[in-house]
Amino acid sequence: MTVHFPDTERAEWLNKTVKHMWPFICQFIEKLFRETIEPAVRGANTHLSTFSFTKVNMGQQPLRVNGVKAYTENVDKRQIILDLQISFVGNCEIDLEIKRYFCRAGVQSIQIHGTMRVILEPLIGDMPLVGALSIFFLRKPLLEINWTGLTNLLDIPGLNGLSDTIILDIISNYLVLPNRITVPLVSEVQIAQLRFPIPKGVLRIHFIEAQDLQGKDTYLKGLVKGKSDPYGVIRVGNQVFQSKVIKENLSPKWNEVYEALVYEHPGQELEIELFDEDPDKDDFLGSLMIDLTEVEKERLLDEWFTLDEVCRGKLHLKLEWLTLTTDASTLDKVLTDIRADKGQANDGLSSSLLILYLDSARNLPNNPLEFNPDVLKKSAVQKSLKSGKKINSNPNPLVQMSVGHKAQESKIRYKTNEPVWEEHFTFFIHNPKRQDLEVEVKDEQHQCSLGNLKIPLSQLLSRDDMTINQRFQLSNSGPNSTLKMKIALRVLHLEKQERSPDHQHSAQVKRPSVSKEGRKISVRSQRTASPGAGDSSTAPSTPVPGGGDKPSAEERAQPAEVSPPGLRGLGRSSSSLQVGATCSPSHTFVKEPTPSIASDISLPVATQELRQRLRQLENGTTLGQSPLGQVQLTIRHSSQRNKLVVVVHACRNLIAFSEDGSDPYVRMYLLPDKRRSGRRKTHVSKKTLNPVFD
Repeated sequence: MTVHFPDTERAEWLNKTVKHMWPFICQFIEKLFRETIEPAVRGANTHLSTFSFTKVNMGQQPLRVNGVKAYTENVDKRQIILDLQISFVGNCEIDLEIKRYFCRAGVQSIQIHGTMRVILEPLIGDMPLVGALSIFFLRKPLLEINWTGLTNLLDIPGLNGLSDTIILDIISNYLVLPNRITVPLVSEVQIAQLRFPIPKGVLRIHFIEAQDLQGKDTYLKGLVKGKSDPYGVIRVGNQVFQSKVIKENLSPKWNEVYEALVYEHPGQELEIELFDEDPDKDDFLGSLMIDLTEVEKERLLDEWFTLDEVCRGKLHLKLEWLTLTTDASTLDKVLTDIRADKGQANDGLSSSLLILYLDSARNLPNNPLEFNPDVLKKSAVQKSLKSGKKINSNPNPLVQMSVGHKAQESKIRYKTNEPVWEEHFTFFIHNPKRQDLEVEVKDEQHQCSLGNLKIPLSQLLSRDDMTINQRFQLSNSGPNSTLKMKIALRVLHLEKQERSPDHQHSAQVKRPSVSKEGRKISVRSQRTASPGAGDSSTAPSTPVPGGGDKPSAEERAQPAEVSPPGLRGLGRSSSSLQVGATCSPSHTFVKEPTPSIASDISLPVATQELRQRLRQLENGTTLGQSPLGQVQLTIRHSSQRNKLVVVVHACRNLIAFSEDGSDPYVRMYLLPDKRRSGRRKTHVSKKTLNPVFD
């Protein structure tokens, strides 16, 4: 079987270019480490004041680009969006030293694999035709670092709270949206505008309930099956949410709501994983991945989804795509819509989003005692006065911002009274008519305030484009102390699409799904039009305790474990070589429609061709025309993981090689080379002509 990806192209010319440029790229990286990273680390902590890199060698193995995808739809005409599938396995040597603690550590090798997005914008009519370059990862890349002397490094004061895992998470998250590297190519481009990205939308995730999960907690060494303590982990980019744990329940009800920012919805997914909480290692209960482009099209989805990578389980989600609008007249309606009774899932939802760009400050006071007498109460200032140290020195300013109980903090700028931050922050706002933005500039060295201000968010409602971009005078500070910020407010509005009565959802879920007839749930909701249910955005479906639809009497009488999961249903991205009811005589099976076998990124023409071939199989293949027997497979390709997944479910009507039958197994080869790395084999089923593998 050959799988083609028409919108992802190989780029060997680019790899040859990178290989030729690699020595010069290594020179740039070495300068970056020594001239930028080293001074920043020294200034970040007094214990690291003697930090230095003694060796920086990125090795001889260059970075590789395994594929390039260029977006042509839903893209602004003044930008170019490219996704690069990169892979770097470097035999690098990076040695560092902290002389104060006689500590030496380093890195022997680095591996990084992921999809990096490159945006060229704005396109201009003069050379070099592109104003700036932005680089970031859509989701956390796979990062592995082989450390040397890490134990010694983590014994240093200030670093003893870290671990290998925490360091990797910090580095990985720094590479993911909303963090980005922006390189201006022409001086006329306003870099501050590029560093003030407005999200494409907000995804509101109603994490409602699950059903028929696996029982992972067993007793008496597995003889007695128990239940699970399920919880969910939800990811959108580098935003991670974790639900509460429901103890001893295979059909848990969470009724929790999360709101996530979406900056780049082409190519970005909602990822959900369910786990069973255990004292040692949590067990995996299933996963789900949903393309946000489809959610943006539908605006609202209220569905039961079949979990991937497990034999059973389904998850009920309600997803709302909220657009960001500058129309203040819609705020009252939004506030009415999000108002809920106490205890409901949507209690305390957000009506708007506050976006803040912290630029810089000027003329901050050198002496905190001059304008703020309360500073004398600070213990750090009292210690400085007793020791005879000068208070009148350049501060280490940082900014604390808060809206209600939500607070965020900027980075520290050392030894300056005119700091430049150029940082981006966002706040979810419940009611901008009643809430204020409180900002305080503080001196990290003396733990005291250098000035503050309060901005009622209601001011933004009457401004042009609901945006303020100016220098603000600080209170309790110097006479000329100012703080430059750009603040924008956007109302979160759920648009309702006008649909025909026979409209069907088409949410792309990047995993196999189960047809509605086979398991009574569906990823692609195939609803028939009924009075009052034609538009899902106006009449969301109500969850039924037994599943998406009420089961028939025959189905209610059938146990859930009667047939193996692979034989009960196939779905999207799956290919079935069996026709009709594929099961052994000891199992009952509900015949289902032919599933789509389109890859996640297949062309419609290829999808139609595959459907025609499958239809021909169905019309020309019967039990009597299969003298050698039949095999049931599920075949799918994960473009995110670059992995071909083949599930061997079962065989039937095989040839008997003895009176007791046969001992069948299935062996698969990845064509055309048949190398050992491309071979896979199932277990052997003894003395049967209808084996079940799964």
